[in-house]
Amino acid sequence: MIVSTTHPAAAGNPADRDLLPPVTAAVHAAGAQLLQRFAASSVPRASLGEVVAAIHANDDAALAVLRDALMAARPGAGWIEDELEGGALPPGEWWIADPVEGNINHVHGMADWGVTATLVRDNLPVLTVAHVPLSGKTYAAVRGGGAFADGVALRPSAKTDLGAAMVATGQARPGEDSLTYRRIGQSVTAMLEAALVVRVTVPATFQLALVAGGQMDAFWQHSQVRSGLVAGALLVEEAGGSVTDLHGRPWSLASEDFLACAPGLRHAAVATLSALA
Repeated sequence: MIVSTTHPAAAGNPADRDLLPPVTAAVHAAGAQLLQRFAASSVPRASLGEVVAAIHANDDAALAVLRDALMAARPGAGWIEDELEGGALPPGEWWIADPVEGNINHVHGMADWGVTATLVRDNLPVLTVAHVPLSGKTYAAVRGGGAFADGVALRPSAKTDLGAAMVATGQARPGEDSLTYRRIGQSVTAMLEAALVVRVTVPATFQLALVAGGQMDAFWQHSQVRSGLVAGALLVEEAGGSVTDLHGRPWSLASEDFLACAPGLRHAAVATLSALA
């Protein structure tokens, strides 16, 4: 579905909102390529080498469509080659895209995967489109213009009791250090004691889309990968949710960890997680 610039999502920077149709077309085209590969990708892999090869083949197929389209939509913007990188960027505009976010799910025949593209300006995400090909759902946000799923405005949960909350976390990338793994485990234990239900899953963007839409109440992550957080961070923020680090400070690309939640749960979530950060 192409997001219409006559929709309320058209608020915000006019130059950014005009990018919504070509960016949406680009992620849809990449998603169509991945759908063609999905049945074959559901065949179980017997070794790590086979899994990695399938992941790279998916990336190549989607990038062949996605990269040229995004660079044509915004000539002069930079392109981030390594989707697993983190940290602040040099000044200016950059495309942060994940051609197959949740690629590990795709190659195992699972449904939770998609394509994301986010324009970052001076380290601030200003436009994002995230597409889930199997369901056909498309999430979009322009800074100052709200967040939408297929044209319907997103709003976070109204919950104020962490004990009634469904929350989630996941690892940012394979091969994290042992301290990060320990923190993930400790944070899951802390949330199992504080929240109603805890999920541990990937990818981050589509968990964050659920936070933006109120189906889930919080998502946190120790460590970070830019491509897994910028799209969802903008969706949650524009929906009216809270986006901080685990100490409750404003989140940025330079932050070492991440928390997005319903605004009424911010203080309780920070209190639960900050001692483990």
